Amino acid sequence: MTANAANFHDKNQPTTRPKDAATLIILDREHAEPKILMGRRHMKHRFMPGKFVFPGGRLDATDRFVPYASDLHPHVMEKLRYQAKNGNSDTRMRALVMCAVRETYEEAGLFLGTKGTDKRLKGGDWEAFKEREILPNLAPFRFIARAVTPPGRTRRFDTRFFAVDSAHIAARLPEETGPTGELEDLHWLTIPDACNLDLPRITLEILTELEARLIRDPDFTPKEPTPYFYMIGKSMVRAEI
Repeated sequence: MTANAANFHDKNQPTTRPKDAATLIILDREHAEPKILMGRRHMKHRFMPGKFVFPGGRLDATDRFVPYASDLHPHVMEKLRYQAKNGNSDTRMRALVMCAVRETYEEAGLFLGTKGTDKRLKGGDWEAFKEREILPNLAPFRFIARAVTPPGRTRRFDTRFFAVDSAHIAARLPEETGPTGELEDLHWLTIPDACNLDLPRITLEILTELEARLIRDPDFTPKEPTPYFYMIGKSMVRAEI
């Protein structure tokens, strides 16, 4: 699929290198129709204020040093390496998933992982995991999409979208939100309901892909092609990894 995206491009803005980022789609399959977790970005945010999004954010340097209970599936690791512009080591690929896990805690108050301890689990938001004896468990995560913010934007991200089942939520904050307050109005929504919200265009594209994937490959087979959205000239291109 190729769609005209001229409205995404501002020639007056300098081209900046995309920063690595990660987003997490949590699937609750305990209903007749699967539900996903989304929240509305605070109106005070400069980047996409008021838009409904999945938990996620920019890669942090500390994400590289987080211990884990189990590793990524080899096919997931291989796909993540594809055209990784900012480094493609195993450590950096794992860090992308750790980023999604950390951001989900920060924004939604959810701890993704399994019971376990490791003395290397420390610092920042990871202290909350340590207190609850929860270690990130990478094996269940699936890499389901990638999107690069078009040139001409003041903020550009190379975002990897991951999916994981809600069964892997090990704990929740009692406030039912994250400590940062970045996301408001957190809701578990069916995909059709989510598509009716005020969404960034790429989020709507990802939801469309997710809906088709759940029909075609509900088990999220790791070798299944992963859609990759990026710009060529003024057109948004959908490739596959």
